[in-house]
Amino acid sequence: MKPFVRKRDERERKMHAVSRRRDGAVRNDVEIREHRLVADELQDEGGEDEGPSPLELLAGSLASCTAITMQMYADRKGWDIGELSVGVDYQPAQRGAPTRFELVVELPKELPEEQREKLMQIAAKCPVHRTLEGEVMFEERLELN
Repeated sequence: MKPFVRKRDERERKMHAVSRRRDGAVRNDVEIREHRLVADELQDEGGEDEGPSPLELLAGSLASCTAITMQMYADRKGWDIGELSVGVDYQPAQRGAPTRFELVVELPKELPEEQREKLMQIAAKCPVHRTLEGEVMFEERLELN
């Protein structure tokens, strides 16, 4: 019998991403594991709009994490929840007002009420959601090359 090996929890794993400016442009090439993404700003913000802005990537991270967390929970329960969509509207903090995220979850109307309620509870437990609502600390250092 194979020994039980616990899957490594996201909270226990150190995440790593690198962003590099290219050719003096605002655009950055972002590397996460073996994946490559582009982050840029809109043209009226000084970029070339070759990719989502960092704040749009943050909203996309929350939306995708929420959807994945809900789907994985449903799969573990053996629930066929059909199509799932999570939209996020994001408003950065303004003077005197907190950062605001509005999550809109779309589920099939045929899904039983009990499953919809449980999935909405699970939505708030995605790792990105928990990170954003928890205490955050930054360690910053400069390395010269």
